[in-house]
Amino acid sequence: MDNYVIDLEKLGIDDVEKVGGKNASLGEMICHLGQSGVMVPGGFATTAQAYREFLSHEGLTDRINKALNQLDVDDVKALAKTGAEIRGWIMETPFQPALEEAIDAAYAGLEQKYGTDVSWAVRSSATAEDLPDASFAGQQETFLNVSGLAHIKRAMHEV
Repeated sequence: MDNYVIDLEKLGIDDVEKVGGKNASLGEMICHLGQSGVMVPGGFATTAQAYREFLSHEGLTDRINKALNQLDVDDVKALAKTGAEIRGWIMETPFQPALEEAIDAAYAGLEQKYGTDVSWAVRSSATAEDLPDASFAGQQETFLNVSGLAHIKRAMHEV
């Protein structure tokens, strides 16, 4: 299940293509700052592969592509309607079983390490974010102080 979820402490800057820049940077900080006594919170990252497979799961990619191919991008109302429709499909589509299991196992590991009375941040970490010629910062949702596995999964869908 390493291809779906990776503990942040196992990540480094060479993992940007797997888990995105924010996650890879967190892994670097855990590794290097932790040795200096700086506490960097742990967690886990879902991989780009997990995301791609989620999109292909239950035909989601095909539905999204069909909607986008039929879209008149000059029609602002149609853009808003199609965007809302696609977000709805993403929220309604369950994670593929292997991803669900990987998230459950990773979260159980966090509970074992940090306890159950902990809150988490759920953030995007794009593999092509903040490049020299493009920046997508702030375009995805961020959720802070999220507690409990069900709420984590919901926030993951929204991100």
